Amino acid sequence: MQTFIIKGRLPGLNEIINSSKGHWSSYRKLKNEAMETVQWCILQHKIKPVGKARIIIKCYEPNAKRDVDNVLAGAWKIILDAMQKAGTIDGDGRKYIEILAAPVEIDRVNPRIEVSINEL
Repeated sequence: MQTFIIKGRLPGLNEIINSSKGHWSSYRKLKNEAMETVQWCILQHKIKPVGKARIIIKCYEPNAKRDVDNVLAGAWKIILDAMQKAGTIDGDGRKYIEILAAPVEIDRVNPRIEVSINEL
């Protein structure tokens, strides 16, 4: 099993949708910045490429303001796309990954996202 941690929060689905309502470059900028953060974490934690994998994404929010589905949908999209771009996974389709949903928890002191990768 490999694990990496992203400090803070990633954009939620609502932020992604709202950014795409403006100019297309707003969405691209938001997504690219978030993906670069994830890719940096992958490099820092020296995550090795895997074949088919089970991925668990656990989000710790600073408060309960954002809906669970909003938090998870944004995190999943950005993290899986960044993992694919970094070469950690071959793709983000069912052929390559299984995703396990973990509850979103509150950590006011240390908001973060923990990503666990178990090669199958």
